[in-house]
Amino acid sequence: MDSVAHHSDQLTAIALVTMAALLCGLALMRLRQPAVVGYIIAGIVLGPTGFKLVENTDTVQLLAELGVIMLLFLIGMELNIRSFKSVMRTALSAALLQIAVAFGAFWLVGHFLDWSMGRITVFAFATAISSTAVSIKILEETEDLRTPVGRTTVSVLVAQDLAVIPMLLIIGAMGATATGADEGSAGMDIAIKLGISIGLLVLVSYVLGRKERISLPLSNWIVSRSGIIPLAAMAFCFTWATLSGAMGLSTAYGAFLAGLIIGNSNVRASLHTAAEPILAILLMVFFLSIGLLIDIDYIIENWTQVLMVLGIVTVLKTTVNVAILHWLGEPWQRAFHSGVVMSQIGEFSFIIVAAGLAAKAISPDGYRLLIAVIALSLLISPMW
Repeated sequence: MDSVAHHSDQLTAIALVTMAALLCGLALMRLRQPAVVGYIIAGIVLGPTGFKLVENTDTVQLLAELGVIMLLFLIGMELNIRSFKSVMRTALSAALLQIAVAFGAFWLVGHFLDWSMGRITVFAFATAISSTAVSIKILEETEDLRTPVGRTTVSVLVAQDLAVIPMLLIIGAMGATATGADEGSAGMDIAIKLGISIGLLVLVSYVLGRKERISLPLSNWIVSRSGIIPLAAMAFCFTWATLSGAMGLSTAYGAFLAGLIIGNSNVRASLHTAAEPILAILLMVFFLSIGLLIDIDYIIENWTQVLMVLGIVTVLKTTVNVAILHWLGEPWQRAFHSGVVMSQIGEFSFIIVAAGLAAKAISPDGYRLLIAVIALSLLISPMW
């Protein structure tokens, strides 16, 4: 009986979470804001510092991680190798410069505040990344997604998402060193993993770029059976994610490669259509989990520090984005538009911060500060 009551309580909690997310999402869309902002608000309201209706977040966190994997899968599907080649130089250069500037800024701050290199690295990596989901929603709202502004912005966002993989490897190596592993062997391990990940990406991109569309095994059979298409999309995504994880690389990296292959194949349209509803649900869970992580009490107690960091990061990030894009040859108007759209801190930054905490590169207080700043950055982004 206790087991039945426990499952009943869980189902009630899921129903409340789903309804709250739907209502908050609809309310924000009514105000011409991205629905993901509403999902974060729903998480805050229902979470440990809100009405405490959702206290056990383990299941939510698992689904949120699946949401991240599916997001990278869909990003890979959206990326046409031939089209990306035309903006690749700008995209990769912009992403690398954004990361370098963030690292330089936090190194300067850390020098005066006596921060460790691990803390500097995590703060720089976390704030350099912009939100793919929120930026694309903003571009859709302003009807700029298919314009030159949209193409430039999305290409830079994809380059940033790719950079998350080596970032996680670097932070993981810091964790290995912190637990007593030999620094030289940890460095060699990360070099090998980076080499494998870059080599695989280059190889896959080269093969896909040689043909207009590749034909996948059993593709015609799968497409002719509509009921199995969503399962085929998820199976392909999670198989590559599992293989990537087994190799010691990020599961998100494997999901991106899977999406890249599907996106340049003869079944892209069918699998993309099938994967979108699944992604929408998992992304809702992901942003809801962000709301659950936000510590309102911490923000109230440290509101001056949180708002100061949020303001500095938002203004500096916007300025740096615009300056870099214009320096790389974009007209001022286009550079300004793209720079403002990418002014927020991204969803993958939560994963970077969690990895930093696990590696003991940042303290629990540093973790709470970054979580608060990232979440508030996403909340104010559409208004900014």
